[in-house]
Amino acid sequence: MISDRAGNFLVELSKDTIKHFLETGKHMVKPEGYPIELDEQLGVFVTLNKNHNLRGCIGYAEPIKPAIDATMEVALAAAFNDPRFPQLKKEEFNDLDFEVTVLTKPEIIEVAHPDQYFDEIEIGRDGLIIQKGYARGLLLPQVAVENAFTTEDFLEHTCMKAGISADSWMDESCDVYRFQGQIFK
Repeated sequence: MISDRAGNFLVELSKDTIKHFLETGKHMVKPEGYPIELDEQLGVFVTLNKNHNLRGCIGYAEPIKPAIDATMEVALAAAFNDPRFPQLKKEEFNDLDFEVTVLTKPEIIEVAHPDQYFDEIEIGRDGLIIQKGYARGLLLPQVAVENAFTTEDFLEHTCMKAGISADSWMDESCDVYRFQGQIFK
């Protein structure tokens, strides 16, 4: 994965990107002198919390862009384009806690029977993606810990995030993927 230095840089970058947009209405130029490892294509999520409550969370599950570019994009998306929340206002900025999660590439979990998911998924280590047809839901590894989910709870909530019934993870037409994440705050 990435170094602590690079992860902490991404947290500051997400703050700076949002602050710059709030102050100027313009996209910030990619800074110079960033850790070179951030040129690697990685999945990245930016989570904004306000007073210990979710205020925005958007990201790329797949490694489709260099981490530095992905972080700048999803920071703005978390602040201004998360459909669950109104656009961030300037007055809210100082109340925000910033979190960047850098993801490993998702891998499908192959099982002969749905009960085997209980042996394959580790709470606190794994994040989940569940896909059934065009429906797709993702929950980061920390969501299960923060909500004291069991493995079954985690599977069910990921299904609900996809907009499908909570027990869809037991359906053979449903794909379950896991990934790991490095969390930086």
